[in-house]
Amino acid sequence: MPAVNNVLVVGSGLAGAATAIHLASRGVAVDLVEIKPDAAALGSGITLQGNALRELRSLGVWEQAEAAGYAFDVTGIRAPDPFGTVVAEIPDAKTGGPDLPAVMGMPRPELARILCGRATEVGVKLRYGTTFTELTQDDTGVDVTFSDHSTGRYDLVVGADGIRSWTRRALGINLETRSIGMGIWRAFGPRPASVTRTDLIYGGPSFIAGYCPTSEDSLYAYIVEPAQDRSGLTPDEQLATMRRLSEAYHGPWDEIRETLTDPSRVNYTWFETHVLEQPWNRGRVVLIGDAAHTCPPTIAQGGAMALEDAVVLAELLTERTALDQDLWNAFMARRFERASTVVEASNSLAQWQLDHVQGDIPALMRSIAALTSQPA
Repeated sequence: MPAVNNVLVVGSGLAGAATAIHLASRGVAVDLVEIKPDAAALGSGITLQGNALRELRSLGVWEQAEAAGYAFDVTGIRAPDPFGTVVAEIPDAKTGGPDLPAVMGMPRPELARILCGRATEVGVKLRYGTTFTELTQDDTGVDVTFSDHSTGRYDLVVGADGIRSWTRRALGINLETRSIGMGIWRAFGPRPASVTRTDLIYGGPSFIAGYCPTSEDSLYAYIVEPAQDRSGLTPDEQLATMRRLSEAYHGPWDEIRETLTDPSRVNYTWFETHVLEQPWNRGRVVLIGDAAHTCPPTIAQGGAMALEDAVVLAELLTERTALDQDLWNAFMARRFERASTVVEASNSLAQWQLDHVQGDIPALMRSIAALTSQPA
């Protein structure tokens, strides 16, 4: 018998959907609630390293994801000069194994649809436009009241509801999420033929200008600047601001800039970070993914860490017979240091850029590749 028979998962992002899929595939009854009205997640694109692709394969969605995304094995570095000159081509480590690409870009909404479709296929009961309003737990379970006034009782509640986690607040956890001093403009649009991988331009008027192909037809482009309050800009002004900042960058950026015409495809957020000290559970409620740890996307590991949390948690819940302290200790032994190390590395790379210090970035990336190439 597994440690749990029925589980509520809050949040249908990477961590939540993956947890639900793994548990339901192994015979656990799973309810998945998502406050958004559908599976189309906010955001433009996502960069997935090899260890994330490894977890997509374990979820049974690799073939669908591969068909919808755009894979590559090299990252380019370009100069902030009038030609966007390529100054380095760096082979990316295949952290998911030799039979998987090193990196793949995908549209976030498409990845969300694939995962939620897989969840439904394996028997997860998925409800959109719904969250919980009350959690009351005892030694044997958690009583839950939902926003639609329905109720349920579960052996475990998994809070996978993101950086602003309502589950975390409901548990009374006061976790400081702080800005690291950078803001990122993102735009989603058509892929010029010249964009076949991620290229990064360090320097110029912004910290970074980059892009990632997300399918045969699409990409997302981004510019990282000092964090500032952009909330007063209209959508048209946001578009104009990103276009203006992009004028300092060339090469494929000259083609990308011409496609930046739709204000609805531009967004601006700050880089933020936190790590919840262990343990991540409070009794029979546990936090995973961005609810427990979040990092700036400087090494593109946020999604991978969420997927790894899910596979480790599901493995322990279905291979052990009791939801006890030994299980939570094992979960923390496998996840806390690994996730914390990734957050620290992401923040270190951002800090070097803020301080205009190059740092030993290749060594940092090699150390993270060595860590993430090992199974979670």
